[in-house]
Amino acid sequence: YRDPVRFELERTKVLTSHWLLAGRSEQVREPGDWLTYEGHGESIVITRQPDGALAAFHNVCQHRGPAFVTAMTGCAARRFTCPYHGWVYDTTGRVVGVPEREDFDPAHLDGLRAPAVAADEWGGWVWINLAGPEAATPLLDAIGADIVSDLGAFRMEDMVLHEVLEFDVPVNYKAVVDGFNEIYHVTELHHVPPEFTKAARCASFHIVGDNYMCFVPKPEHLAELESVDYDHHQYAICHYVVFPNTVFNCNPEHIQVFQPIPISVDRTRFLCWEIVYPGDQNDPQYAKYWKKTMLHWAGLKHVVGEDIGIYEQMARTKNSSGFSQQ
Repeated sequence: YRDPVRFELERTKVLTSHWLLAGRSEQVREPGDWLTYEGHGESIVITRQPDGALAAFHNVCQHRGPAFVTAMTGCAARRFTCPYHGWVYDTTGRVVGVPEREDFDPAHLDGLRAPAVAADEWGGWVWINLAGPEAATPLLDAIGADIVSDLGAFRMEDMVLHEVLEFDVPVNYKAVVDGFNEIYHVTELHHVPPEFTKAARCASFHIVGDNYMCFVPKPEHLAELESVDYDHHQYAICHYVVFPNTVFNCNPEHIQVFQPIPISVDRTRFLCWEIVYPGDQNDPQYAKYWKKTMLHWAGLKHVVGEDIGIYEQMARTKNSSGFSQQ
């Protein structure tokens, strides 16, 4: 959690070989739309292609190394031009234009491109894998059949992005993952009622490959837990973790995704995504759903703020000689 050597190993061995969340599919809806993922020393651009597929590549000019896509998001791009020397790239990252080309060895320019990154979609999310299109494990295999089926029941591809909260957190990203994976703290930190604490003792935990599922029964449905008709999607908080750092927190009406993006050994860019089901607010039934969901989301934003406050307290002691084991 505080060893820079360990962090560098994770950066080069783990974060480069596993699927990472990059954004929502709706953010790159049309050909030429793009978004940028940045973290742990990497800048990756993901673009929508004319055939509807995604392409992704390292945002690093192959001449002197600056980022050549300067905006984080955009629409309808046909080319990207590096602001340093004017090298031009197409939307797949291939070099298609070099000023004063005759001064360069043709063999050096032949087939030159920004290194490709694997990109795929599932659940309405854009995912990337720095191992590249040829080496990356297929996305659905990495998520695993159990989570694809169980989390898939929420139909996230039918949902829309409502809000993204962003925090600069002064601790290691794994401390954030840990915090959102445990229930033990909610009684003291979040002041949940005793009924919730009691119900949480009946939570079930499921390790599935590299990933993890947890179902925390809601107190009002605890008596139904042993019923053959018990529906955890309706009567529990459903929690899923896709290794290494994507956490889905699912309520029946809406979903939060907690995404701690490592920046350095003791700094994390933490995103909290809120997605909801779309509808017509002039429809009384949907208006009721919207009011209930927004009220719950307002409360959850307060809860996330309490978690951020604890990470700030952890930052005060992260180098303390008084804490050597967990």
